[in-house]
Amino acid sequence: MSVDSQSSSSRRQEIAKIFRLVGWISFWIQLVLGVVSTIIVLLYGVFSQRPGSPSNNPGNGFGVFLAVCGLVTLGIGVYLAFRYTRIGRQLLSSNPSNHPSKLETVQVLRLGLLVNLVGMLLTLLGAQAIVGTLVARSISPQAITTQLFDPNRIISGLDMLVVQANTNTVSAHFAGLVGSIWLLNRITR
Repeated sequence: MSVDSQSSSSRRQEIAKIFRLVGWISFWIQLVLGVVSTIIVLLYGVFSQRPGSPSNNPGNGFGVFLAVCGLVTLGIGVYLAFRYTRIGRQLLSSNPSNHPSKLETVQVLRLGLLVNLVGMLLTLLGAQAIVGTLVARSISPQAITTQLFDPNRIISGLDMLVVQANTNTVSAHFAGLVGSIWLLNRITR
């Protein structure tokens, strides 16, 4: 075995280990944050539909829709992070025909970047819509009624949990972006 082939083999093994490590870290961060966010959004969907609920605000609908779109793209990002671990496994194979090409690997990484960027954009737009609705609700003048208290102006804990879910989703997409950028940097050296 020549020195060049040993050097190439050790570099491939190093990259394979990095792909597996970064892939698993990215996978678990995105998965955990995504599951927590999904549960919160589902709870919001169930409890905000009750009549008279302060969270039953039609203005939140578009923001929650965008948040769900961000979660769907996060699901794709989780799959791609898992795919990074499989690429690492293929690179460790002793059979050279199992090794993915550099072009194929770069394309998967670019797809991961694109998915996480789009997901982050959708989630941020959803967060802006939800927070805008909550701010408008909190600063709107109370209608002159015989009641001293207007339940529609209350910002509930459930409303704040949806904001937290969006923050978790943005963080998960950010973790996916960091992993993809780091791997892309390592492979194109």
